[in-house]
Amino acid sequence: MGLNDPQWGNRNNGGPPDLEELLRKLNAKVSSLMGGRGGAGKSGGGEPPQGFAGGMSLIVAIILLIWVGSGFYIVDASQRGVVLRFGKFVETTMPGPRWHLPFPVESVEIVNISQVRTVEVGYRDNVKNKFLKESLMLTDDENIIDIQFAVQYFLSDPAAYLFNNRNPDENVRQAAETAIREVVGKSKMDFVLYEGREQVAASATKLIQEILDRYKSGILISKVTMQNAQPPEQVQAAFDDAVKAGQDKERQKNEGQAYANDVIPRASGAAARLIQEAEGYKQSVIANAEGDVSRFKQILVEYQKAPTVTRERMYLDMMQQVMGNVSKVMIDQKNGNSLMYLPLDKLLENSRAGDAQFAAKGDTSQGNDNTAAQRARDSLLSRDREAR
Repeated sequence: MGLNDPQWGNRNNGGPPDLEELLRKLNAKVSSLMGGRGGAGKSGGGEPPQGFAGGMSLIVAIILLIWVGSGFYIVDASQRGVVLRFGKFVETTMPGPRWHLPFPVESVEIVNISQVRTVEVGYRDNVKNKFLKESLMLTDDENIIDIQFAVQYFLSDPAAYLFNNRNPDENVRQAAETAIREVVGKSKMDFVLYEGREQVAASATKLIQEILDRYKSGILISKVTMQNAQPPEQVQAAFDDAVKAGQDKERQKNEGQAYANDVIPRASGAAARLIQEAEGYKQSVIANAEGDVSRFKQILVEYQKAPTVTRERMYLDMMQQVMGNVSKVMIDQKNGNSLMYLPLDKLLENSRAGDAQFAAKGDTSQGNDNTAAQRARDSLLSRDREAR
């Protein structure tokens, strides 16, 4: 049977179903679902069958419902939502279920603000994979050092992070390199390599944050970690020698300081002792002088009472002090006597020699000899007085 056969589509000939009839049944079912009445015949004048408008309304409603539902989104506790209307920033939404006008009117960018991001300066992935263009820096004392460090940061303003940064990681890297070069350029080499590494990192953190805030980047620097700081490999051997020389210098300084700590206290003690001895000698001289003055005043009083007697007594006392330890014997020749023929000087010398020989036997014998010699001198002086 051909397609142009007028019997095509009849129910009794077993041919394909009538498409118009199927469309009418579908429209009737849609109309019944929408509350309308289905029609069994064709509509006249080329108009669409009854119930077709109701079906299209349902489809439009479903599409509209899906479009409206596409505006719902959920923001986690560690995230913030940045709502854009035709590409322009509208608001920043907090955590929780949210809704915005569906595409293409509005869109939302979910930004994780608690995630810690890391930027490496002077190396990539491993400190051995160096970027010398970033790591080589000049210090204040005109030395070159090789520094690798990492910068950790997170986001403080999601909108500024999205709209004010074309490449956030590169911005942080350039700001960090600028800041660390400024800090190192104002510091000595030994300070950067050894005792001042933490201070350099702290100063660099503050300066990086100032630069990023000036650019309104919405980035908050968390920490700057110094991974490695050393002289360039080409001068490492010479630097090691210089470090050893510096250590030897410090060791010798410490030894000298220890010696000084030992000598100075002893010298200070000796000086204090000498000062005390001099002070004692001073007090002794002053006391002796005062005693002599007092004795002289007493003698002066006695001299004024009896000048002749006092003068003779002073003369005799002085002669006794002067002539007491000499071997010579003085005799008045006015009245001659037999004493001048005696070898008195020899006798005195022999008595002194005997005293020296028996000195080891005890203080008693020595005291007796001295007493005998003193008696001999006293007898001579008495005889001299009698002769006068």
